[in-house]
Amino acid sequence: MKAAALVLLLLATPALAQAVSREQDIVDLRLGQRVLVDDGSCPAGQIKEVQGSQMTTSGVVRTRKCIQRLGTKKR
Repeated sequence: MKAAALVLLLLATPALAQAVSREQDIVDLRLGQRVLVDDGSCPAGQIKEVQGSQMTTSGVVRTRKCIQRLGTKKR
């Protein structure tokens, strides 16, 4: 029973945002999905967040904004 509860907990936990170095590397953005893009387009201490914000007949609309970078930059 404990294993089933652990699996349910892992499935219910939201995934952390993905990080890519170029916005062109985002292939299939889903509605509500957030991807961090470290392309240097935001001011120091911030990173670009691309989010699938709205579903249209032509696909998912992307919104972009700079957000505070959390933690240290990993190389």
